Amino acid sequence: MSFLSELIASISQRGRALVEQAQWGGGRRDLPPVADMCEALLSSRGEASGVALATLILDRYACMDDAGQCAFLCMLVDRFGADEAELAQAIARYQSTPDHRHLMALHQAAEPRRQELIRRLNLSSGGTQNLVRMREDLFRFEKAHPELAALDADFRHLFSSWFNRGFLVLRPIDWQTPANILEKIIRYEAVHAIKSWDDLRSRLAPPDRRCFAFFHPQIVDDPLIFVEVALTAEIPASITDVLKEDRVPLDPKKATTAVFYSISNCQEGLRGISFGNFLIKQVVEELTRQGFGLDTFVTLSPLPGFAGWLGRERQQAESDFVTAELKPSLDLLADPAWATNPVSAAVLAPLLQGLAARYLLQARTNSGRVIDPVARFHLGNGARLERINAMADLSPKGLAQAHAVMVNYLYDLESIEANHEAFSNKGEVVASAEVRQLLRQKVPRETRNNHLL
Repeated sequence: MSFLSELIASISQRGRALVEQAQWGGGRRDLPPVADMCEALLSSRGEASGVALATLILDRYACMDDAGQCAFLCMLVDRFGADEAELAQAIARYQSTPDHRHLMALHQAAEPRRQELIRRLNLSSGGTQNLVRMREDLFRFEKAHPELAALDADFRHLFSSWFNRGFLVLRPIDWQTPANILEKIIRYEAVHAIKSWDDLRSRLAPPDRRCFAFFHPQIVDDPLIFVEVALTAEIPASITDVLKEDRVPLDPKKATTAVFYSISNCQEGLRGISFGNFLIKQVVEELTRQGFGLDTFVTLSPLPGFAGWLGRERQQAESDFVTAELKPSLDLLADPAWATNPVSAAVLAPLLQGLAARYLLQARTNSGRVIDPVARFHLGNGARLERINAMADLSPKGLAQAHAVMVNYLYDLESIEANHEAFSNKGEVVASAEVRQLLRQKVPRETRNNHLL
């Protein structure tokens, strides 16, 4: 792969000089408007000249300021859509004779020209990664320029093919992994921040810890997504138990449980391109192949939408989930130090467990979906809602997002498909009896009167 990359870069470098000399007089100051260069790339027939042109365009884009980059992206929408006259003719021909030949012609005419342009830009050395970053830029501009949604649809369409599971490579990440990749693991960790190199080492070096990442052949030193795994003897109820640096490592041969405690997407430009489900399934296969005798595969997951949802329910005069008798107890959450106050924690922990069960099993968006994004991901992958843990993440982030609540989702290999079908087709959340019991939880008398404490 390194040889191929160097070869493409060499072709690009030589071809660029030829293209500059032949078409535009040889000086970079004499280069035409970038839109004309894009037109030239679309009409280019030679491979070397195409690579050179693609590289020139992406180089110019990288040197633009925000205003220039926004104008470039809007230009792709305005100037490189479908040929309307050709599309109208293709529609008329198909309506006249609706056969496969005219249907194929209609399909080709309907494709925006910018999709082929993006394909040709991808010819350049590093083109794939540059295009992923270009989509990141698009996200910054799309609120002020809603027309960019059309370009984003093109990126999603192409990236879904380019980052198909068949192209991805699973690689273990350990303490021997090159430092430039380890630095990115520290930077990309999105669930439980890695505070230092010592913290990273405690997650990678011990024998009961594993980390796996997906890479793309065109982005060989930058992970797309990674998962951190703890091998344990039981299902953990607290992230502190998993991450504490002074713990005694477990002999992997004594482990029964693989805990996926952090899954981090690394490339913002690939937002909406899902491969996390493939990652979990392949890691399960890899761990099973290593022969540790693991029989339980479970997550310890955040509940990022819970605190926001609960705050909105508490503000309502009448809520289906937060009754009037609960509100005085929940007022204890106003104290920033409630989690370190034994009395407040004892009052709130069972209430938060019950409310989290309602949040996951009963609360829905206006479109009828489960509210929490992490829950949708795991339930959609066929996991079972196994356990809700109060006081599980006392970090500032855990308290702010979920009032310290975390969730275990169980991946039962024999039930994954049935669970997936139930969730996808019926919206049914498959949950353990322990979680469903929380829906029937009564408010203890001492909890009702806690506002007197």
